[in-house]
Amino acid sequence: MPLAEIPLRAWRKRGQAFVFRGRTIRYWVAGQGEPLLLIHGFPTASWDWHYLWQPLAQRNLVIACDMLGFGDSAKPVDHDYCLLEQADLQQALLDYLRVEQPVHVLAHDYGDSVAQELLARHHEGRFQMASCVFLNGGLFPETHRPALVQKLLLSPLGWMIGRAFGRTALSNSFSQIFGPNTRPSESALDDFWSLINCNDGTRILHKLIAYIPQRRRLRERWVDAMQRGEVPLRVIDGEGDPISGAHMVERYHQLVPHADTVLLANIGHYPQIEAPVLVLKHYLAFRERIGQTAPRVAYS
Repeated sequence: MPLAEIPLRAWRKRGQAFVFRGRTIRYWVAGQGEPLLLIHGFPTASWDWHYLWQPLAQRNLVIACDMLGFGDSAKPVDHDYCLLEQADLQQALLDYLRVEQPVHVLAHDYGDSVAQELLARHHEGRFQMASCVFLNGGLFPETHRPALVQKLLLSPLGWMIGRAFGRTALSNSFSQIFGPNTRPSESALDDFWSLINCNDGTRILHKLIAYIPQRRRLRERWVDAMQRGEVPLRVIDGEGDPISGAHMVERYHQLVPHADTVLLANIGHYPQIEAPVLVLKHYLAFRERIGQTAPRVAYS
C-alpha cells in the first residue's frame, strides 16, 4: 500500500526556525519516542523524507532540518560550506530541542557524510548515536561516481554552471539517477526545483559541491568509525544508482565487518522517494532487530 505524501506547501507550513551561528535554519519535528534524526542529501532538502515522515513519527520523535545552504534555510553567498559545520548544525538543533537521549540517524547522500562525522564523534564521546542507517551515498570516495553536473560544478567554471542550472537541467540529471520506472513526476520536479532555487540557491551550488573533496580528506576518519562495530549500522541502497549503487555496497562489504546491507532492485539514487514502502519496511526491521540485540553490534 503506498504511503501518503505531504505536499510541499503543507510541509513548509509545518516548519519552524532557529538560528545557527547567525543564520536562520528551518526544521521539522513530529511524534514522540526515541529521537530519530533524518539528514537529507544534495542538492535537495528535508522534504525528501515526506513519504516516511508520518509512519516514522508514529513510533519516534522525528527531527529534520534543511541544512545550511539547502531548501528553505539560509544560503549565504560569502560562506565556505563544510560537512563538519553541517554536523555541528545537527548537534546544535538537538541541543536546541533539548534532546538528551542517544539518537538514531537515517541519512541519504550528502547526509551520509554528515552522519559519518557524527558517528566518528560518537566514538570520541562528543555525540550519542544509537544506530545509523545509510541510504545511497558516497560512503567511500573511491566508489563515488559523480554526475556530470557535479563534475562541472567542481571545475573552475563551477560558479557559471551553478548560475545556469535550471529546472530543465535538474530534470535531466534526475532522469539519469532515478530508476527507470520510478522517476519523479513533473509536479515533484517542480517542488524539488522550488527548494533548490529559493533564496537564490543556484548562486552557491558550486560552493556546496566542496563536499566531494572534503570526503576524500576525511575518508580514513570516517571508515575507521564504521569499522569499529560499536553502533548498529545498515545500508539500504537502490542498486541501480549510477552514483552510489551496487558497486558502493560491494565496497562496503569489503571494508565494514559484519556488513548489514539491503539492495533494492530497479531503484536509483533516491530510494526514500522511489520506494518509500520498502525503505520503511527494511528500516523498521532493522530497528526491531537491534532493539532485541545486546550488545549493540550489527550482524547481517
